Amino acid sequence: MKKAFITGVTGQDGSYLVEFLLEKGYQVHGLQRRSACSNQERIFQIKNSNFFLHYGDLGDSGNLISLLKEICPDEVYNLAAQSDVGISWKIPEYTGNITGLGVLRILEGLRVLGLAKKTKFYQASTSELFSGKPGGPINDENTALEPQSPYGAAKLYGFWITKIYRQAYQMFACNGILHNHESPRRGENFVTRKITLAAAKISLGIQDKLLLGNLLAKRDWGYAGDFIEAMWLMLQAKEPDDFIIATGQNHSVKEFCEIAFKEVGFEIIWQGEGVNERGIDKKSGKVIVEVSADFFRPAEVECLLGDNSKAREKLGWAPKTSFEQLVKIMVQSDLIKAKKELQLKNFKNS
Repeated sequence: MKKAFITGVTGQDGSYLVEFLLEKGYQVHGLQRRSACSNQERIFQIKNSNFFLHYGDLGDSGNLISLLKEICPDEVYNLAAQSDVGISWKIPEYTGNITGLGVLRILEGLRVLGLAKKTKFYQASTSELFSGKPGGPINDENTALEPQSPYGAAKLYGFWITKIYRQAYQMFACNGILHNHESPRRGENFVTRKITLAAAKISLGIQDKLLLGNLLAKRDWGYAGDFIEAMWLMLQAKEPDDFIIATGQNHSVKEFCEIAFKEVGFEIIWQGEGVNERGIDKKSGKVIVEVSADFFRPAEVECLLGDNSKAREKLGWAPKTSFEQLVKIMVQSDLIKAKKELQLKNFKNS
């Protein structure tokens, strides 16, 4: 039985990866941070005797080395990070320590324990490595790296230290340069969940309007459930390498809104420009989307689009879920969540 160690196991990708690997017959070990509040809502439903949780943190090298020694994994998937780009501007030092140096701590732990030749390592890299300038190239594995945020800079360190350890110590270490991938398990502070949850709540009368930042920003949005298969495939390849994982299509925040609100019966008509732009429900004339300057970042990444040709050719991977399907899946999930919230509110008021 293969053993896998997943950091960031309680996150969106971690939860999908646990389910995927358990179905493959793995014994799975997950790293979670200690918290006074429960942070296991994404993995609570997983009941399997081959799934184990361990407390730890990417800021604690001693703990990481002890766990790696105890588990002696065949595969390590480093998915943990301070992964909110906007918040990385608020806490840049913490972001650098966890998202950047955390990668080094795992790689060095594998090296000092003599696991460099035994254990395969996957690093969750990101499309935020690229500049995202309008009219720029489609991102492939040779595109120049020019991050525009503390998060992107920290991920750039993790990307390069993975390559360096691969070359210096002949480690089977891979970077998966994943473009934006979403799901009903995405955190509510991310713009996609913010949109789908607002669409559900507005349709039920729980919320009046949705406030957003740059409506024209474009992203290559895929389904997280598809992307975790690519992570696994990288570690099954004959040689370690770095891969762009993306859908090859990009869509604007405005398009995401239109599909999400259409799913709950609203047709949006846009009026105005820039911070004065508003989304109006065609039927009622009610403003349901507004732009707020508070959500613009110090340095905007305008457009990200990935070329997945290498992953298709060498890994046999391709996305299965369309953009429209993804948005609808998320809206329907948030409708269920919002209806439960409304039922609870009505029960308390009764």
